[in-house]
Amino acid sequence: MTDYVPPKVWTWDRESGGRFAAINRPIAGPTHDKELPVGKHPIQLYSLGTPNGVKVTVCLEELLALGHSGAEYDAWLINIGAGDQFGSGFVAINPNSKIPAMVDHSTSPPTRIFESGAMLIYLAEKFGAFLPSDHHARTEALSWLFWQMGSAPFLGGGFGHFYAYAPTKQEYPINRYAMEVKRQLDVLDRHLAEHEYMAGSDYSIADMAIWPWYGALSLGLLYEAGEFLDVASYTNVIRWTKQIGARPAVKRGRMVNRVYGEPASQLHERHDASDFDTKTQDKIGKSA
Repeated sequence: MTDYVPPKVWTWDRESGGRFAAINRPIAGPTHDKELPVGKHPIQLYSLGTPNGVKVTVCLEELLALGHSGAEYDAWLINIGAGDQFGSGFVAINPNSKIPAMVDHSTSPPTRIFESGAMLIYLAEKFGAFLPSDHHARTEALSWLFWQMGSAPFLGGGFGHFYAYAPTKQEYPINRYAMEVKRQLDVLDRHLAEHEYMAGSDYSIADMAIWPWYGALSLGLLYEAGEFLDVASYTNVIRWTKQIGARPAVKRGRMVNRVYGEPASQLHERHDASDFDTKTQDKIGKSA
């Protein structure tokens, strides 16, 4: 492999390769006109069952499990491989063109929310749940929430890209990001050795944010890199991962807008709680 010599001024190479080369671009804004559908519930979610999308569907399902009927929602599938995130309706909600995006129609005018961490805070404050009221516990939960927001790009766009999606395997970037991901797992493992949940004794939005990334990684479900990173050695992360993964609302939230894996684990769109019960192989095929 020859050394790369950066040009004086970078230019966009449309043929750069990689799994997501067709949708990556250095400019913002919509590429086409497309209005978003609006369902019958107050909350409209436009998403995909990636870790960032799962954070929000888990939170909504947990709120519904607590009896907060105002958290009823429609979850519409955004196919990022097809560029749905660059439609004019989606960009109007999230100018950053990343899933998830959400609109709360219970306010006048409706409230747009983008960035998954902001959505978790918004929902926790709106319904008074999963964010401690105690000053120290609340601050701890928010600190870990923002830890996830700052750390996961090294796991996703860093390690995940070079390990799983880059057109060629290169030792330097894989080793560089593997080292950082293992450091992050050690941060979590040391903390969870002394705490049941991320913010202490209570389950919170910090757990909902971290679990879809690091819990999935610990279960070998993210990038199929569990053995490579020796995730089984982080025993406290494994304990926490299994504990949260056993929650019925987490199981439901993980299914929503999911388009990969076993067909029984997928619910491409969610418009009513009964969708989890009536989902059939025929419905899965038609909603693809």
